[in-house]
Amino acid sequence: MTKLRIAVVGCSGYTGAELLRLLLLHPRVEIVSISAGRAAGKNIADVYPQFRGLLDLDIVEFEAGKVAAEADFAFCALPHAQSARVVAALRQREIKVVDLSADFRLHEQEVYEQWYGTEAEPIHPAPELLSEAVYGLPELHRAAIQGASLVAAPGCYPTSAILALAPLLKVGWIEPLCIIDSKSGVSGAGRNPSLAAHFPEIGEGVRAYKVCGQHRHTPEMEQEMSAIAGADVRVSFTPHLVPMSRGILTCAYARPVGATRSAEDYQRLYEDFYQDEAFVSVLPAGKFPDTAHVRGSNRAHVSISLDERVGQLLAISAIDNLCKGSSGQAIQCMNLMQGWDESLSVSGAASFP
Repeated sequence: MTKLRIAVVGCSGYTGAELLRLLLLHPRVEIVSISAGRAAGKNIADVYPQFRGLLDLDIVEFEAGKVAAEADFAFCALPHAQSARVVAALRQREIKVVDLSADFRLHEQEVYEQWYGTEAEPIHPAPELLSEAVYGLPELHRAAIQGASLVAAPGCYPTSAILALAPLLKVGWIEPLCIIDSKSGVSGAGRNPSLAAHFPEIGEGVRAYKVCGQHRHTPEMEQEMSAIAGADVRVSFTPHLVPMSRGILTCAYARPVGATRSAEDYQRLYEDFYQDEAFVSVLPAGKFPDTAHVRGSNRAHVSISLDERVGQLLAISAIDNLCKGSSGQAIQCMNLMQGWDESLSVSGAASFP
């Protein structure tokens, strides 16, 4: 069997390393090219010792022509703006790409520039590709992903929030204003050293950051939730850093509308909505998601509860931010783009304890 030749651009970050870990388990691919900036010239085992004896490749500087000559498919795990330029160069050479940055998640150029533009980089580097990109959440966009050549892997926080609320939004059983409260492991901040992620700073506390509509994942959530609902949806999103390495727990609060419904009605709605989704498990009533139960897996655990006393719904989801929230979902998308079983290399159970 001829294997699909894979390039990973931006292999030295946590998402790049997670891509390599999962791709090594894939029976139908071969990793042929890995590239990064500051790590160029090193062997991957010198950057990530866990690959010693498993992957013997040197990290190189990215060259679009060289990648196109060696690979059939690319994952791009670079920072925003930088990623768009690389993706554009690869698409010019007709290489299929899953991009893990934010550069192609937002459909509107103006919205991207409002949230991601800087004084040095105010304009989207490749706006001509925005209409080509498909938002890579398989549970909602499976058919479009299957026919895509460019997929934008969703952000970790949006993945957790959208999966938590999608059933309610689809049937219009909630008001179009939702409160999203998420806790994330520190790997979500990336591998570059920073004071906020320094162990003595985060090790014994929990902190909120970028509150009151400041976080860049807000418009991504609103874009996708509005599409599901068929109406304008707004979210009030508060992210937190917690002292663990990986995982996201999201609590999403919404007000019911319409007919009076029981807790059993909401439970049935969720079970029916996700009954055919291999990677989403709706927990039994009275059971609640735990990040430890999805760690290292491409799975999402979801629950739905009704507080009858105050008339409030609470949807909770747990995912691994580096897997279902990033690299695992990206590989799930690649499988769909290639017409393969979408669970290839990402079907494993969580690592527990």
